[in-house]
Amino acid sequence: MSDLTFAGADGIIILAVYAFLMLLIGYLSGRGEKNLHNSLSNYYLAGKNLGFIALFFTLYATQYSGNTVVGYAPSAYRTGFVWLQSISFMTIIIGVYLLFAPRLYVISKKRNFVTPSDWISFRFNSKAVTILAVMLMLWGLGNYLLEQLVAIGQAVSGLTGGTIPYQIGVIAFVLVMLIYEWMGGMKAVAFTDVMQGIVLMIGIVIFLFGAFQLIDGNLATVTQHIADTEPVKVGVPEMLTSVNWMSMLLLVGCGAAIYPHAVQRIYSAESERTLKRSFARMAWMPPITTGLVFLVGILAIILLPGLSESNSEQIVGMMANEIAAINGFYYWVMIIFFGAIVAAIVSTADSVLLSFSSLISNDVYGKFINPDASEHKKVLVGKIIGVIAVGVLLLIAWNPPGTLYQIFVLKFELLVQVFPAFVLGLYWKRMASRPVFWGMLIGAVIAGILTLSGNSTLYGIHGGVIGLAVNFLIAVGGSLMIPADMEKEEELEKINLA
Repeated sequence: MSDLTFAGADGIIILAVYAFLMLLIGYLSGRGEKNLHNSLSNYYLAGKNLGFIALFFTLYATQYSGNTVVGYAPSAYRTGFVWLQSISFMTIIIGVYLLFAPRLYVISKKRNFVTPSDWISFRFNSKAVTILAVMLMLWGLGNYLLEQLVAIGQAVSGLTGGTIPYQIGVIAFVLVMLIYEWMGGMKAVAFTDVMQGIVLMIGIVIFLFGAFQLIDGNLATVTQHIADTEPVKVGVPEMLTSVNWMSMLLLVGCGAAIYPHAVQRIYSAESERTLKRSFARMAWMPPITTGLVFLVGILAIILLPGLSESNSEQIVGMMANEIAAINGFYYWVMIIFFGAIVAAIVSTADSVLLSFSSLISNDVYGKFINPDASEHKKVLVGKIIGVIAVGVLLLIAWNPPGTLYQIFVLKFELLVQVFPAFVLGLYWKRMASRPVFWGMLIGAVIAGILTLSGNSTLYGIHGGVIGLAVNFLIAVGGSLMIPADMEKEEELEKINLA
């Protein structure tokens, strides 16, 4: 890969510029904020005052990152047109958000929630339910953070042609992330999201124009070539594949919408109107972002034929260098674009780390270990545990355990088990804590056994979805059999929970 265009000083310089900008944003976000490090709400939720632009872009960065740009294009390359399902993945997430986000926002304002488990604690008033939910959320966040660390290394290494090694890329940008997040909290995270989101949107469009120029703008030729050489990639999917597709929609739709860092963005909105406006714009993003990335993977089939699974993980970097060779304009746009890819991955990693820290500080430490601790001490504990968690995950990311897509699927299997308690609990006041606990636990055990046994799907259905179905049956059936708690129902009525 020594002939790659980006294997030189320009790529390193642009990465340094992005790193400097992120550090500057972190410094400016924290400057003058006297109570930033003394308040859980200020540090983890930006004082619950994010406006439309900041909220939209931080939601955008939460949903689209390394697993989208770096991971989804290779999936399209390997599987072909069946990967159109990636657009529906992202679309259904918005639908699930709209199912519960506005109502949850109103309750969070009244009750001053900081973390997702604050809602779980209030709704069910059960330590067992809260602890189990926190454990499942931490599992999901840990896997997601691992995914971003792997993506950082692959992006830096692939897009610089190996000039910056994988391990060095991971360490350098993790340090940048820790510093600016420590200085500015959620506000720094949101403003870096705005910067990288704008560049990423523009870059993806120009990237695709350049790719079409490489094939003389004829998509029909690409499709015919794939049909002639690899017909399975354009054929009608088998029934098992279609079942797996529907299973994945349920898994991702129910899992991604209750990511702790996504829920905390709901809490951070300055108003319900701002929240709804942001989601209305987000509804346009799946075809604009995931759809374009899908086309990148399809075009790579003809531009970069015959890549192995491991090599295909770097096709975005390879294609960026091919496009950069067209002319000077594309060269500089691609340099800025690959810097934005790295920044996008880092911005998602910082969101995940911030949420991970908040769960530790507010829920584990603040509720169960030291309930009398000051908010300043809780924030400090969260920061320190966050650094330790990143250190452990770096050891794993040093030799990543699989492709980005495999890591992506893994985190949902257990996280999705929180969905019935989290969302159904918003609408059904009869739902009781004991069946919710046993539903979550048994659903997680089923999903975990299937995953660890190597049989993550059964007749195309993911273990997490099978566990979720059992979870629902236990939670709903058990709640119907247990006498209603009239006192709790009256309390829920006061916040208009029908």
